[in-house]
Amino acid sequence: MGEASSSGAESALDRAGALPGVSYVMPVLNEAPYVRAAVERLLAQDYQGPYDITLAVGPSTDGTEQVLEQLSREHPNVRVVPNPAASTSAGLNAAIRASSYPVVVRVDAHSLLPPDYTRVAVETLQRTGADNVGGLMDARGTTPFEKAVARAYRSRIGLGGTQHHVGGKEGPAQTAYLGSFRRDRLEAAGLFDEAVRRGQDWELNRRLRAAGGIVWFTPRLVVTYQPRSSIRSLVNQFFATGMWRGELVRRFPSANSLRYLAPPVLVVLLAAAIIVGLLGIAGLIIGAPLGWLTLAFAVPVLYLLFVLAAAFAIGSRDGAAAMLRFVIVVPTIHLSWGVGFIGGFFELSHDLHSRSGR
Repeated sequence: MGEASSSGAESALDRAGALPGVSYVMPVLNEAPYVRAAVERLLAQDYQGPYDITLAVGPSTDGTEQVLEQLSREHPNVRVVPNPAASTSAGLNAAIRASSYPVVVRVDAHSLLPPDYTRVAVETLQRTGADNVGGLMDARGTTPFEKAVARAYRSRIGLGGTQHHVGGKEGPAQTAYLGSFRRDRLEAAGLFDEAVRRGQDWELNRRLRAAGGIVWFTPRLVVTYQPRSSIRSLVNQFFATGMWRGELVRRFPSANSLRYLAPPVLVVLLAAAIIVGLLGIAGLIIGAPLGWLTLAFAVPVLYLLFVLAAAFAIGSRDGAAAMLRFVIVVPTIHLSWGVGFIGGFFELSHDLHSRSGR
C-alpha cells in the first residue's frame, strides 16, 4: 500500500457526506495473550468506511509472530510488517508507512476498542478540525492484581488524575491516549520520533501543537485497557516510563506539567528520611545526642498510612484481595516511576534507549 498524499488525505477526510478510509496501526512485541482480542475488536467496528489493519511486529519470544500470521491468513485486510528495532515508535512508523488511508488510528495490543470507537473518532476529527483525537483509557483487570493496577490507573492517587485516565470535559488537551490522526498532519509533523521509546505520543503531540495544530480530548472515546499482570512487569513498565519522562522533562522543561515531579520528589523525601532516621538510631546506639533524628521516620510512616487509607477507600471497591494488592501496587508505581525519572533526568543510565517498559 502506498502513502496517500497530504492534499488527498485532507479532502477525503473533510469532504461532506464521504466516509474516509481508516488505517489502524499497532506495534506488537511479545503480546501473544492479548493481540488477537485487540484485532478482533477492530474487525468488529461499526464504522462503514473502508479500513486496513497493519501490525508491526518486533522480534518476539512468546509466539506472537505465529498468532499474527494466523490473523493475516484469516483476514485479508490484516497486514503484518516487521519492526526489527522492536520499539513502539519505530513500529508505529513502519505501520503508518505501510498503510494508506487518510485517518490513522493508533491501537495498542492491550487496548480493546468499543464498536463505535472509529465512528466517533472520525466524526470528532471532522467536527473539530483537530490534528489528533483521543479519549479515556479505561483500565480493567480480571485477576486481583490486575484489578488493583486498574484501580490505581483510574485514581488520582495512582497516576495523578490526567484526563485520559480519570475523564474530563471535551476540548483541547496537551496529549491524548492512543490517538486518531489526520494522516497529512501526522506526516507533516514527521511521524513519531524513533529516538523516543516511551512518551512518544506526548512528544508527537507537543510537535503538533507547536505547529499550530489541535490535540482534542473527548470522553466519548472509551478504550478498555488490560493492565500488566505481575509485579515484575509493572516495575519494568513504570521504571521505563519514569526514565523517559525524566529525559523529556530535561529536553523540554517548559512543556511539562509539575505533576511529573511528584514521584521523584517522593523518592528523594523517603530516601532522605530513612537515611536521617538511621543516623538517629546510630546515635542512640553510640550515645550521641542524635536520637531526635529518628523523627524522620515519620515521613515513610505517613506515606504508608496514606497508601493504606487509599487502599481502604479506593482499592476495596474491587474486593479484599484487590485491596491488599493495591497496597503494593501504588508504591510500586510511585517508586518505580520516581527512581526511573531521576535516572533519566540526570542521565544516569547508559542504556536509556533499551528501556521500553515491555
